[in-house]
Amino acid sequence: MKKLLLLGLVNLSLLYAQDGVEFKYAPTDTQRQHPTSQNYILSYNNIIENVRTSVVNISTKKTINNRGEESNPFMNDPYFREFFKNQRQIPQERVQRALGSGVIISQDGYIITNNHVIDGSDTIKVSIAGDKKEYEAQIIGTDSKSDLAIIKIEAKDLNAVTIYNSDKVKVGDIVFALGNPFGIGETITQGIVSATRRSGVGIVEYEDFIQTDASINPGNSGGALINSAGYLIGINSAILSKSGGNVGIGFSIPSNMVTSIATELINKGKYSRAYLGVVISDISAEMSSFYNDNFGALITSIEDNSPAFKAGLKRGDLIISVNGKKIQSASELKNNIGSYSPLRVVNVKFLRDKKIDILNVTLDSLDKKSVSGELTYQGLKVVPLSSSYKQKLGANINGVLVIETEANSKSQTMGIKKGDIILQIENSEISTLDDFKRATSSQDKKRFFIYRRGSIFAVVL
Repeated sequence: MKKLLLLGLVNLSLLYAQDGVEFKYAPTDTQRQHPTSQNYILSYNNIIENVRTSVVNISTKKTINNRGEESNPFMNDPYFREFFKNQRQIPQERVQRALGSGVIISQDGYIITNNHVIDGSDTIKVSIAGDKKEYEAQIIGTDSKSDLAIIKIEAKDLNAVTIYNSDKVKVGDIVFALGNPFGIGETITQGIVSATRRSGVGIVEYEDFIQTDASINPGNSGGALINSAGYLIGINSAILSKSGGNVGIGFSIPSNMVTSIATELINKGKYSRAYLGVVISDISAEMSSFYNDNFGALITSIEDNSPAFKAGLKRGDLIISVNGKKIQSASELKNNIGSYSPLRVVNVKFLRDKKIDILNVTLDSLDKKSVSGELTYQGLKVVPLSSSYKQKLGANINGVLVIETEANSKSQTMGIKKGDIILQIENSEISTLDDFKRATSSQDKKRFFIYRRGSIFAVVL
């Protein structure tokens, strides 16, 4: 009787649930198909064979010369520096070797890879699957803001990769990562596309990543991410991992960004980005109600005499598309504008006072951009040190504040971080941006004296 009573209660609860919610059920006659049989093996071998010789192994060698004070960690502490200051420091030289991957994009030897794979290298060697010859490569052009670089080897009739339109990549697509993880040689891993248009990761300045769970490990950098048809959809660039090993979160630079930047690097040796001249931000769901429930990039400030200023854009405008491509966030607008060449005319659609308007804007060169109240040097970006920031620190000091260090730059390599305060360069004390500009005007190596958390240390740039 107890069993019957319990069953009755369950049936009543199901009836109640059906009255309250209309569930969507799968068909009861769903059939299973088995992918394997005695005469059938599920395999992507034919796809992989067509592309494996398009992916190369890259080995680099870099000679690093350290001055004695740089190689001695105690010299960064002002207390210990007193004990070592009279000791002669012997310059040290060491050779740094690194491994990575690359993708052949032309039959005559042009190869795309990550900038961080070849940055600062003295020699670059390339090997191709099935070819016993090792090729010496030359750097054609680099773009640290996207972490892409072009190198070239002297060879002919190479197997150039076939490139797919990355705008058509969908979440759930089956993908393969090809590269040289840990230097063990040609390796292929499988996964799916976990997300597209991923930005705000903090890896490089321009981010529009394809995220995948295909295993990507150190050495895969610069390798290929291909779809199940064997077409290139991205260049593997980075992973998120506390251990340094794969945890299923990898990032690839989409093929459309790759081809745009590669073309400029091959033709001109550098990539010049366009700029609009606006300060932008994302908007909340509450603020979206002021813009007919649209999302986009909200203009919070406009630079004088910038392309946006000349075209008539205003603070408070919400940009929702550029050349017909939908914009839903500030990072999407930044990446979109950065994908164009200077002097390009773009069609900007925006909302103002709940009305849609369209303007044609002639973009300018980011290289010519003059940023008020901000200077860059060797990957550093500095601004004046405000009195409110001094008060927050509780320190009566003068200097300029580091607000950004570019990934893989010399300044980041030397240990300079966001939030550091540059007090002095060589014998010049730094109080203003003009002081900083004068002190860094020469190409010579310089000692930078830096304040961090109550201590002062020096590095050479």
